[in-house]
Amino acid sequence: MTSSTQAPAIPFTAIDCHAHVMRTDVALAANRHSAPERDVTPEEYLALLDAHGVSHGVLTAPSFYGTNNAVLQEALEAYPARLRGTGIVAPDIDRATLLAMDRAGFTGIRLNWTKRSDLPDLSTPDYQKLFVTLRDLNWHVEVFLESEKLPGVLPHISRSGVTIVFDHFGNPEPTDGVNGEGFRLLLAELEKGTGWTKLSAPYRLRGAPPQPYVDALRAAGGLEHLVWASDWPWVQIGDDLSYQKCLDWLTGWIPDPGERHQVLVDNARTLFRF
Repeated sequence: MTSSTQAPAIPFTAIDCHAHVMRTDVALAANRHSAPERDVTPEEYLALLDAHGVSHGVLTAPSFYGTNNAVLQEALEAYPARLRGTGIVAPDIDRATLLAMDRAGFTGIRLNWTKRSDLPDLSTPDYQKLFVTLRDLNWHVEVFLESEKLPGVLPHISRSGVTIVFDHFGNPEPTDGVNGEGFRLLLAELEKGTGWTKLSAPYRLRGAPPQPYVDALRAAGGLEHLVWASDWPWVQIGDDLSYQKCLDWLTGWIPDPGERHQVLVDNARTLFRF
């Protein structure tokens, strides 16, 4: 493509690394723990970003569609300059399908296994092959799981060397906090340089204050392995949140403007391949 036909580059001001689009007319997975309450379009999301000076976003697949990523892919293909995505896939997905998703703007897969009593066996050949393929494609594996369950899951992902992204501070168990076994495994991934964590959704910390987790994450992996996210549109959370409040939380956790820029722009560009 010549420079005369290329769309003008959009300056990076901030990247929201976790949000959702959804439609109520799409079939839902049988084992879902939530459901869309209304249609949420990419246009609504981008207008919200524009209103708050945020230039780019990452759309994360909600669990209630299962492995159907059609709604998400349509958004990525409509706005390739501003959006990237993380999908949910079956463990036996083939490389050609992953490559097609890569071209559409996907940069990782999501294991959304919170609130589940039984978890898949990640030691199976299909999962192990998938993690190696994702590593080779420079994708990541995003994990949304209570941290007390990580000891049974994380070693099976980590052995492949694939990049691992932990949703919402790693969803730590509040009683043991930063000293919990699962959270210590998370910190070890950051120390190795293979783990990243989203500073997002403090309302999912089960009542614990977020700052001790911010400090522990920084100490383990450095600032360069942290990104920020809004978790918009806050499914099943309530109506007392606002996008500005999510930005203000980050200002409180990381007061230095230069450090916040690294989290909001530099780190996220690297992780999500903008």
